[in-house]
Amino acid sequence: MRSPKLLLIGIIFANILAACSNSPTSPTTSPNAATTTEPTPQTVAKIDSKTDKKPENHGKPNQGGQVVEAGTYHLELLMVKEENNIHLDFFLQTGDNHAAIPDAKVTAQVQFPDGSQKSYDLAYDAPNKHYATNLPTNASGEYKIAILTDIKGEKVNGRFNFKL
Repeated sequence: MRSPKLLLIGIIFANILAACSNSPTSPTTSPNAATTTEPTPQTVAKIDSKTDKKPENHGKPNQGGQVVEAGTYHLELLMVKEENNIHLDFFLQTGDNHAAIPDAKVTAQVQFPDGSQKSYDLAYDAPNKHYATNLPTNASGEYKIAILTDIKGEKVNGRFNFKL
């Protein structure tokens, strides 16, 4: 006669086996069994997916500016203080290979250190593969900039700030 503990362990083990046999990843006897038994989703590689295949420099500055990763896009803003203005260079690129996106509408909404706000359209500089504009000021303090882009109807935005 079996002990009650062994009987209980046997029942638990049988239930586990029964639960496993109902699992969607367990082999079946159908002709397609070889194609339907795959590893769990965590171990399946999606080679063609942009979100799963990122270059080593994804999320890192290419030009030395502030970077925002927005979905599948890489946004990078550089600010250069010049004699009578602040020059803005904005790099709008695909996130997977950092290819420039030349045909977007790009606007910078700038909040100046004194609290005033103004919008600037950024023009595309084809030879340098980025958008640019000049802020007609060189006031000291904190600047807050929202970059608003329209890429063929898709809205992609990034927020940046800097101090002079």
